[in-house]
Amino acid sequence: MTPTDAELSQILTDLKYLPAQKLQVAQKQAQAEHTSLYEALVEHDYLNEDELGKIMAYHFQLPYVSLQNISITDDLLRLTPKTVAEQFQTVPFKLDDEGLHIATAQPDAADLFGMLAKKAGVKQYHVSFATKPNIDAALHLYKQHLQTVFSELLGGNFAAAPVNDIIDALFEYAYDAHASDLHIEPQAEHTIVRFRIDGVLHDQVTFPKKLHDQVVTRLKVMARLRTDEHMRAQDGRLHTMVHGEELSVRVSIVPVIMGEKVVMRLLAKRTRQFSLTDLGMNTDGLAKLQRAFNRPFGMILSTGPTGSGKTTTIYAILKILNTRDRNIATIEDPIEYIIAGVNQLQANAKTDLTFSTGLRSLLRQDPDVLFVGEIRDEETADIAVNASMTGHLVLSTMHTNDAVTTLPRLVDMHIEPFLAASTVNLIVGQRLVRQICQHCKVSAEITKSGRTCTGEVEDVSMLKSLDTRMVTNLFAGQTSIRIYRGTGCSICHTTGYQGRFGIFELLEITPKLAQLIAAKADTDTLQAQAVKDGMVTMLEDGLQKVLAGQTTLSEVLRVTRGWNEADKSPAA
Repeated sequence: MTPTDAELSQILTDLKYLPAQKLQVAQKQAQAEHTSLYEALVEHDYLNEDELGKIMAYHFQLPYVSLQNISITDDLLRLTPKTVAEQFQTVPFKLDDEGLHIATAQPDAADLFGMLAKKAGVKQYHVSFATKPNIDAALHLYKQHLQTVFSELLGGNFAAAPVNDIIDALFEYAYDAHASDLHIEPQAEHTIVRFRIDGVLHDQVTFPKKLHDQVVTRLKVMARLRTDEHMRAQDGRLHTMVHGEELSVRVSIVPVIMGEKVVMRLLAKRTRQFSLTDLGMNTDGLAKLQRAFNRPFGMILSTGPTGSGKTTTIYAILKILNTRDRNIATIEDPIEYIIAGVNQLQANAKTDLTFSTGLRSLLRQDPDVLFVGEIRDEETADIAVNASMTGHLVLSTMHTNDAVTTLPRLVDMHIEPFLAASTVNLIVGQRLVRQICQHCKVSAEITKSGRTCTGEVEDVSMLKSLDTRMVTNLFAGQTSIRIYRGTGCSICHTTGYQGRFGIFELLEITPKLAQLIAAKADTDTLQAQAVKDGMVTMLEDGLQKVLAGQTTLSEVLRVTRGWNEADKSPAA
C-alpha cells in the first residue's frame, strides 16, 4: 500500500529525508521513466527499501519491522491461510505476553488483524508495517520442501511429467532462496539440482534421470537454443515471471559425460538495487571513489575473479552518474541489467561486434561516460586508454588478483607505463564475503595465539597465517579481541551466514605511485607505496569487518587467501 507520489513527496519534505534538489531530480526521473516516485527512489539509490519502509511506517503511524532475521513458527503461519496472507500482504510473526504481533504492508486490513488475534486465543494485537518485499520473503515459509513438491508433481508417472511445472518450481524456489545460480547436473542414476546461495553451492533436489532430457529440451526452447544439438555448448537467455517480477536468466548448456549440464544465472530486479554503501564500502573508500568518478575523464577499473561483484560495483557507479546531462554508453557481454537512460550495446562475436569494435563505434556517439564490460585484449585496452585521454570517463573490469597487479597487466597489453600512470584514476579490487546471520550470532574473545578466552568460536588457528603487521593491527595493542560467528538456524538454513557484502581495496594513483609505474617498478614496490599512501588492502578491510562482527575470520581468509577449512591451511 504505497502513498501517492504527492503524498510521498510531502512526507519526504516534512521529514527532510532528502535534499530538495535530489527529490526534484527523482520526480523528473519518475516522470521520464513512467514509474512511481517510490520506484524511482529505490531504482536510482536515493533511498533503499528499508529506509522507505520506515518512511511508510511513519506515514501510517505504525512501528516498522524487518522480517529478514525473524524466525516465524509453523503455529503462527497456520493462523493465516497462504492465499489470505498473499492477498492482504499480512503475516503474524510473534506471540508473547503482550499479544499477537502482526506485520503488514496493508494497514487498512483491521478486520483481518482482529480475526488473527481471535484465532491465536488472545485479545490484544500489535500491528507493524513491513515492506512488500519483506512480506513476500516471509511468505516462502509456507512452501513445502522442494523434494516434496517434485514428488507430488511426478506422482510416479514420468511419461506424463509436467515439465513446465517442474521448471516453474525450480525458478520459484531459487528466487525465494536468493540463489544467484541454478545448476542442473546429470548423474548416472538421477539428476541433481543445486543452488548457489551466498557464493556457495547447496544440493536442493533430485529427480529421475528419465526426465533430464525433457527438462533440458524445454529450457532450450525457452532460451531459443537448438533442441537437436547435444554435443556442442550453447548459450542463451530467457525471461520468466516469479511473484509478479520478471526474472532474466542467462542459460549455459554444455555436454558432460552423463548428459547435458545446465547452469543458469538468475538476474532479478531486486538484486540490482544496491548502492555503494549497501555493497560494504567504507567512508574512506567511498570518498576515493567519488573523487574518481567526479573527474570528467580517466579510467576506473574494477578487478577480481568471476563472481566477486565487479559488474555490480560498476552498475552502482553508473546509476549515480546517470543524469540527463550526460550521454552514457556501454558495451557488455552479456548485458546483465537494463538501466533506463543508458545506451547499452550487446557484444556479439558472430557479427564482429567485439568489445574493441563496439567501443570504436561508441566513441563516435558523443559519449561522456563509457563502460566496457571487460578489458581482455590489447586492442580494447589501447582504445579504452586513448578514450580516457580524450575527455571521456571510462569504466571497465579486469580479471586480476588484486588492485596493484592490474597495472602490470595493462603493461603486458602493451600500454606504455606512463600512459597507465596518467590515465587510471582508481583501481577497485574486491571480493564478496558471507555475512554472519544476525539471528544466530554469537561471539567469543581470543588472544593473539588463537586461544579462546570466553565463549564458543570457530577454529582460529588460521591467525598463524597472518603476518606480524596484520596481527598487530588486528589486536591494536589489546591482549584479546572479540570475534563472531553464526551457529546456524532456520533463517540461514543452518549455514551461520545470510547475505553477502564486499571487501575492497581502492588504489588511487598518487604522484609518487605514478612515478613508480612510469619507471616500471615491480608489484612489491608498487604495493608498498600504495599502502604507504593510505591504501587499505582487501585483507585488512576484511579484518576490520571481522572486528565489526559482520563476517568471520575464516570467511575473509577463504576469499583472500584460499583458506581451506577442511585442513586448516591456506590452499596451494
